[in-house]
Amino acid sequence: MAVYAIGDIQGCAVALEELLDDLEFDPEVDRLWLTGDLVNRGPHSLETLRLVKSFGHSAITVLGNHDLHLLAVAEGIRPERDADTIKQILSAPDRDELIHWLRHQPMLHVDDDLKTLMVHAGVYPGWSVNKLKRRAAEVEAMLRGDDYQEFFHHMYGRRPNVWSGQLTGMDRIRFITNSMTRMRYVDSERQLDFSHKGPPGSQPKQLVPWYQHPELICFDWRIVCGHWSALGFMRSGQILALDSGCVWGGALTAVRLDADNHRQCWQVGCSA
Repeated sequence: MAVYAIGDIQGCAVALEELLDDLEFDPEVDRLWLTGDLVNRGPHSLETLRLVKSFGHSAITVLGNHDLHLLAVAEGIRPERDADTIKQILSAPDRDELIHWLRHQPMLHVDDDLKTLMVHAGVYPGWSVNKLKRRAAEVEAMLRGDDYQEFFHHMYGRRPNVWSGQLTGMDRIRFITNSMTRMRYVDSERQLDFSHKGPPGSQPKQLVPWYQHPELICFDWRIVCGHWSALGFMRSGQILALDSGCVWGGALTAVRLDADNHRQCWQVGCSA
């Protein structure tokens, strides 16, 4: 059995299929970890969802910001944006089945045996793995509950932008969601910055990438993430960032997580 992690697909189903061929992926014995943002911006979001769903328990995907956006649009809570490429999903005969499946995917995946966790954007500085698990579970409970539409009504917004244990209600849920699906840079006080999306070195001097903040306390765990296409494919200590900008003409990246040689890497070029 092999365990592979693949970065943000964003509707690039052709690249995904080519990459799986290169991996000789066998869903009967192998496992896929997907960093989220399965859909949107690329041309084949519907095919991507169907393919990943067809793998059943052989594929584990965490939710990304584009996945959450699709769910909000499907509920009629947010409008489609000009750049969205989700219309085929919304009009598909299996739309309800796909949306229900996506809504029940996790915010976080943790594997104790591999000492590895996967989250779409990153780990908020100061949060241990146990705290991360508990806070992911809060969001998952809302998404899977009877009143899940309420989540999408209040999901959007940039405040609060710093964690406090005193946060309650939707402010608390919104912060957890933003940190796990939208975070790139933080300042010395651990405030999330949503304005700067460029690669490290392009940000104002008061900001640092989340993984360089001195209060990050999960470095005994390997952290697999995506989301930040301008960062690209990166190995830095225990950080494994896999969004290599496939949908922007970059590549779709896979890394084997369970091999003795953890530097095994595969990439498939993509023009979207």
